[in-house]
Amino acid sequence: MQDAKEEIRSRLAVEDVVGQYVELKRAGRNLKGRSPWGVDKTPSFMVSPEKGIWHDFSANKGGDIFTFVMEVEGISFREALEKLAAQAGVELTRYNGGDVKVAQKKVRAREALALATRYYQACLARSKKVCEYVFYKRNLNRKTVEEFKIGYAPMDGKALVKALGKRGYGLADLETAGLLNRFKGDLFKGRMMVPFIDTVGNVIGFTARIINEGEPKYLNTPETLLFNKSKFIFGLYQAKEAIRRSGYVVIVEGNMDVISSHQAGVKEAVATSGTAMTERHLKALSNLTSDIRLAYDGDEAGVRATERAIMLAGDMGIDLTVISDYKGAKDPDELIQKDPVLWQKAVEKAVPAVDWLLDKYEDNLNLNEAMDKRKYSDVALKLLGYITDEVEKASYEEKVARKLGVEVSVLREKGDRLNRKLAEKPQRYLKKPKTEVVNLDKLTKLENSLLALKVFGGITDVKIPLEIPEDDTKLAELEMIFNREHEASSDNLEREAAELLERYNRQVNQGKIQMLSERLAGMDEEDEEYLELLREIQELQTRNS
Repeated sequence: MQDAKEEIRSRLAVEDVVGQYVELKRAGRNLKGRSPWGVDKTPSFMVSPEKGIWHDFSANKGGDIFTFVMEVEGISFREALEKLAAQAGVELTRYNGGDVKVAQKKVRAREALALATRYYQACLARSKKVCEYVFYKRNLNRKTVEEFKIGYAPMDGKALVKALGKRGYGLADLETAGLLNRFKGDLFKGRMMVPFIDTVGNVIGFTARIINEGEPKYLNTPETLLFNKSKFIFGLYQAKEAIRRSGYVVIVEGNMDVISSHQAGVKEAVATSGTAMTERHLKALSNLTSDIRLAYDGDEAGVRATERAIMLAGDMGIDLTVISDYKGAKDPDELIQKDPVLWQKAVEKAVPAVDWLLDKYEDNLNLNEAMDKRKYSDVALKLLGYITDEVEKASYEEKVARKLGVEVSVLREKGDRLNRKLAEKPQRYLKKPKTEVVNLDKLTKLENSLLALKVFGGITDVKIPLEIPEDDTKLAELEMIFNREHEASSDNLEREAAELLERYNRQVNQGKIQMLSERLAGMDEEDEEYLELLREIQELQTRNS
């Protein structure tokens, strides 16, 4: 793939790729703009057309056109490569080497899915009965139907097989695309078809709703070479621009909720498409915005889903809010059918997810009863354990203590007991260190600064224990960091290096302490390694004190 990357780089200027997302202005030999992640107060996003690189000093990110598209779109390297290859007019199958057969199967599957989408759209247009269902019963307008490429799969069990067969696509192609049932006929029959569209605009599968009576109500494409439900986010392709403009994303439960929301003017809506939220989902969305709003049902399943999302987000350093003012409707789609303006207002009234969950816990318990107070304190303390900010955590501790009618110290003492019990359990029950994300970010920034000084600052007195990268893109990025952050203080570079190295070593030691502490928590005090690890942790703590 290296040859493909170089060919794409030669055809696409970094300022043209970045300029699709960031307004750039000339700043000497470089270009400057505001961070696409919205974390800078003054322009701190730099692009070097000469070197083909970019660096966001406020978000501590940088690289070439591929890393930029990966970060700003929240997609994998392969997806970024395909997106940029399409822009550059580069045919990737020429560069796939040993994977040529797999690549060709994917190409054929994509083509088959694109043709199937157009076929289903044509079937919808030809059926008056189905149009009545889509436009009147589902209350979708023509613009929405076109935007989401909605169609109809006819009842004939071989209709798609025949139609694509005439275009040269055999059963093997349709099977790779996930369009066949086990009898080698059409998987989808008598259903409203909604394509799964990936982040670069390719159809990779379908979700299909039965129009008449029958089960299952919804039928999705199975896992294929193109479709992976644990990473796919429904509606993200249509929502990306709105998310960037408004700075937030709304996660709803169902695909129809997404479509209705877009039609109602809230185009930031997406869904995890029939599967529980994963870290991959959250990571992809957090690359676009830090304001993530959940619009789950208020039933038991919705509470569990919100609790799970908070746990995932807590480990990743992401804050969540919840949209819940449905005015008696059971979900966003029902509220929108009632009045789209009510949905728009509900989105603006999102409340912190922890507050929402605590209220839900309280609704199901009687806090005048001792037993229910114990249950409430158990679930509340478990929830608060995922809050990383100490001030925020203290505020919630006070709130919970007031509801229980106890002193904060009593609540914290119970929390400490629960943590001690947790620490006695095997390693697999421990949560990730809460500071992991923050420390890794600090460590990366310190590494970049130290390497910039080592390569371009002529540092001799301070021994920086980092290997100089061989990658030209990384070296160019380090030069940009040096020119912006260190060149003006050239008289004090040795001192700067010494201070940065001290901070860097502290972060490295902290990382080792966290790793060793996790190992220690999973051991019995009688283990031979236990005392050895304990001494090592204490030594590292002494160095950091």
